Amino acid sequence: MSHLVVYDEVGNVLELLKEYETISKKLSDLGVRFERWKADNELSWDAGQEEVVKAYKEDIDRIIGEFGFKSLDVVSLTPENPKKDELRNMFLKEHTHSDFEVRFFVDGSGTFYLHIDDKVYVVFCEKGDFISVPANTKHWFDMGSKPFFKAIRFFLIPDGWVAQFTDSDISTKIPEHDEIAIL
Repeated sequence: MSHLVVYDEVGNVLELLKEYETISKKLSDLGVRFERWKADNELSWDAGQEEVVKAYKEDIDRIIGEFGFKSLDVVSLTPENPKKDELRNMFLKEHTHSDFEVRFFVDGSGTFYLHIDDKVYVVFCEKGDFISVPANTKHWFDMGSKPFFKAIRFFLIPDGWVAQFTDSDISTKIPEHDEIAIL
C-alpha cells in the first residue's frame, strides 16, 4: 500500500499517512502530483517498452498532451540484475533536475524522498502510482536492496535524466526503502 512518511531533517517521524486521498492532498499542497492509475493490464515481467507503452497508451497520451513531454522510456530492475547496487547508489544522493521528474509505476515499488523546506516527505510508490516531482525540488530515489520495479519515465528534455547533486548528506539520515516499505 502506498504511503507517505514525513520526517524532520534529523530523521524523526512527524507524520504517517496511508490513505490515498490524504497523501494526494498533502503532496498537492507541495506542488507534487500524486495519482493512482488503473494498472491491471496483464503484462509479463519481461514485457518490453513497446508492449508497456501500448498497454498504457490512453494514460500516456493524456499526460503527454497535458505536459508536452518530448520522450519517455520504460525502466525496470530486479534483484538478479548484476548492476543493481551500482544503479541504486546512483539515485541515493540528494539532487535536483531542471526538468520535473515524472514516473508511473507499472509494477513493483520504489521510494521518492522530497526535501522541501525543513522536512523530508517520503513517498512509497507501488504499482499504479503516478508521481510528478516539480523541477528544482531537492530529492532522491531508493529502489531498495532487492529492487523490483517497472516504471514509465516521462521527459521534457531530450537528454532525459540529468541530475545536479547538492552534496548534502541528508539522505543518510532518513530510513531507506526497505524500512519504509514495511510501515
